[in-house]
Amino acid sequence: MNFKLPTTNYQLSTGFTLIETLVAISILTVAVAGPMVTASRAIVAAQNASDQLTASYLAQEGIEYARALRDNEFLVVHTQPLASDTAWTNFLAEASLGKCVTSDIGTPTPPFCTYDPGDGGSLTLCAGACTPLNLVDNGSTKVYTQNPGGTATSFTRTIQAIPAGEDEEIIVSKVSWEFHDTEYSVVITEHLTPWQ
Repeated sequence: MNFKLPTTNYQLSTGFTLIETLVAISILTVAVAGPMVTASRAIVAAQNASDQLTASYLAQEGIEYARALRDNEFLVVHTQPLASDTAWTNFLAEASLGKCVTSDIGTPTPPFCTYDPGDGGSLTLCAGACTPLNLVDNGSTKVYTQNPGGTATSFTRTIQAIPAGEDEEIIVSKVSWEFHDTEYSVVITEHLTPWQ
């Protein structure tokens, strides 16, 4: 007697269910989005660090120019008697630093000056708010200047002098800029005294 067993064809499902597909897409999205967000934040942080470094150099340049003004006044009269006193008086005169002197040590109040190395190196009194600097690229050198030629930047530099005594001035050089709708600034101060 021959017995035949009934044959049934069982077919295995080889496709994914909808839930498995959604889980796989979610995992893939997280795996791709995480590094992209990290990279984006790293780019923003690098740009912000670059701007802070540039602003620090621009603020220090303002301090160096004020120091050079004082030194040049001394060099002009160094052979005269009481050269240090004469040079200090000339340094504080309206033609030099005097136009930038404010008496308010707390909140900065006008007058504000700006330094323009592209203008032969001079302090200029800002009429109202100081204008942002422009970047002029001469091939081998890049200069931040008030002159309209060049690429506009968001950096604005102000220089002020605050009397701190009969023979002392506090020079405040501030560079401010805006990045991603947030205001930033770098402030450098220096105490200058007459040559002794």
